Amino acid sequence: MTVPQGALLGLIQGIGEFLPISSSGHLLLAQMLMKIDADSSAMKMLSILLHVGTLIPVVFIFWKDWVDMILHPVRNKTFLLLVVASLPTLAIYLLAKKLVNVNGLQGFAIFDNGWFLGVSFLITALFLLLCDRIALRQQKNPSGKGVRFFSAIVMGCFQGIGMIPGVSRSGSTILGGVSTGLNKTRAARFSFLMSAPAILGSLLMEGKDALEDGSFDGIELFPSLVGIVVAAVTGFLAIRFMLRIISRISLSWFSLYVAVIGIFFLLLQLSVPSPVPAFEVPSASKADQKIVEQVHDAALHENTEPSEDSEDGLPRDDQAPADPSQPQDDQAPADPSQPRETPDDTLGRLGWLKS
Repeated sequence: MTVPQGALLGLIQGIGEFLPISSSGHLLLAQMLMKIDADSSAMKMLSILLHVGTLIPVVFIFWKDWVDMILHPVRNKTFLLLVVASLPTLAIYLLAKKLVNVNGLQGFAIFDNGWFLGVSFLITALFLLLCDRIALRQQKNPSGKGVRFFSAIVMGCFQGIGMIPGVSRSGSTILGGVSTGLNKTRAARFSFLMSAPAILGSLLMEGKDALEDGSFDGIELFPSLVGIVVAAVTGFLAIRFMLRIISRISLSWFSLYVAVIGIFFLLLQLSVPSPVPAFEVPSASKADQKIVEQVHDAALHENTEPSEDSEDGLPRDDQAPADPSQPQDDQAPADPSQPRETPDDTLGRLGWLKS
């Protein structure tokens, strides 16, 4: 990945996270057009780091709110409401991971390659139209209602839906807030605050996996840092812009935009050859193949590791090489009538391909 590509991805993340157009969907679309392997573990980790970039303006712009939450946790219930809002999102994530298993892919991972983007953008368009309709009705009978526990729970559920790439997290949660009686400004403000625990939770869960499987090793440092900085700056401008205009303009313009993008993506899927993934759940065969290769490499590495007998791996002078025709003391002679176990048999026996 080059520095301009990192900057472009950061720009898309910063704008898309707080405008109701789906940053994850636009990131996937941009990676397809730039022919970047979005399904690689390094690119998935980069996406999380770009989200961390957009966390910076959330902390900076709402710093008074965060300080008041910490100093006055009883009087200011915002922090408690954020926790309550995060619980349905976490529950949806865990349930999807437990119940959804298609072609070896679990939970929301079935959407990772972008095959569902066209429909997701259209779902976002529908959500924004519904949000505008409800907000228009509220203008006739304004309630001035603040965020309550019910609003937080509903917005948390909509945030769970927003985990699908192409479905706007901010658009979904604003719809959830407006549908419970909040005006668009209050819903947007709480939606932006909700992004903080969501991003931190994603960083903790995905970051742990990334450390274990070495995903950080594949990230190019300087382009990634440029992307994070650009995401932070554009995210700051996007929050300011949305808070200033959301009560004065219709969300239908954003709805029209994502609807056009969604229809265009679906048309690309019908073209032959198609530059985007086909409209079908992808197979996990590539991931399985990587696991097989890793097992083969590990076995080869184990067989070629230097012996403890000497530093160069050769037997010492006082040790005679073992006769391969004679069984060792700790080994029983192999039965020629029994088939030898292949690496694939080993993987199947261990159940790795089904994990």
